[in-house]
Amino acid sequence: MNTFELIAPCHFGLEAVLKREIYDLGYDISKVEDGKVTFIGDAEAIARANINLRTTERILLKVGQFKATTFTELFDQTKELPWEEFIPKNGKFWVTKANSVNSKLFSSSDIQSIVKKAIVDRLKDKYSVNWFDEDGESYPIRVTIMKDMVTLALDTTGVSLHKRGYRPVAGKAPISETLAAALIMLTPWKKDRILVDPFCGSGTFAIEAAMMAANIAPGVERNFQAEKWTNFIDKSLWKDAREEARDLEELDVETEIQAYDIDEEVIKKARINAKRAGVDHLIHFQNRGVEELSHHKKYGFIITNPPYGERLEDKETLPKIYSDFGRQAALLDTWSVYMITSYEDAQKYYGKKADKNRKIYNGMLKTYFYSYIGPKPPKKTDK
Repeated sequence: MNTFELIAPCHFGLEAVLKREIYDLGYDISKVEDGKVTFIGDAEAIARANINLRTTERILLKVGQFKATTFTELFDQTKELPWEEFIPKNGKFWVTKANSVNSKLFSSSDIQSIVKKAIVDRLKDKYSVNWFDEDGESYPIRVTIMKDMVTLALDTTGVSLHKRGYRPVAGKAPISETLAAALIMLTPWKKDRILVDPFCGSGTFAIEAAMMAANIAPGVERNFQAEKWTNFIDKSLWKDAREEARDLEELDVETEIQAYDIDEEVIKKARINAKRAGVDHLIHFQNRGVEELSHHKKYGFIITNPPYGERLEDKETLPKIYSDFGRQAALLDTWSVYMITSYEDAQKYYGKKADKNRKIYNGMLKTYFYSYIGPKPPKKTDK
């Protein structure tokens, strides 16, 4: 079976988490760059990666890469690539997105137009036609130009992988599913340890953690663009990948995950989301404020996305929220606390400097992932 270079984009600063996921899935990494990991895989890998990877936004099949500083070079080298190996005679194709960073070619609309024209010219020659009906399946193309290096790829995913399908409605300032999963993976939390999110919003941290605990593949219930590409990806590969994922599920796993929010309507929505994800039986939701945060057990984890004052009028409430959070967390002195926020004074009002502070871009928003690392629980010894 043919192998391809597959590109998996991710949030800047979280490449190591995605790299580990890809290794665990059984594939070799060919390159790690800011915001993306490239790995080697066959048609089966396209299906398995889309269904199983939790921390990437999509899976791109790299068609080619070259340097171009003029539109003539862009056209000529795009035309040289073997597009007929991927796009059939009746295929519908277009450049869905073109990004350019620190490059001489920077007009997205011009890049899109020229790449499309070059592919059309190539396929006219290969299929001996002068017109394409484009009434078949869709083959969206993405172009990235970084320091004059052009990468052309087919988007195998379609709707972004953070759209798991369980969150049709979200609370205020929701965190994306892929980012939540990556942040959980940055911590030492495992399914046998307590996890609490006292600002749960739409429930994303709790739901992603529960899906990990039950080993539910994030894409097992949704569809992907490349499922329709039967010209080089057999439909049976998707069926097999889903069956493999479902066989590994542990829906009766024992785990303790709790999610609180002060807004009762938000909690109702979070419960609905958890039910849609198939993990509502693994999460205890409760309508309560952070000032009531407590737990009788030791060595738990708090992983959360506190409010950070999206609106000006909300900023006045932040000092009290973070002070209450810090005071209650201090009472859980054997616990570890992890929070992502863009609030600049978070540490000040929380009352303690973080052990680790990682800068992460959530879209265009600069955020900080603060880690307050508690003691490890004593090792269990056999009697």
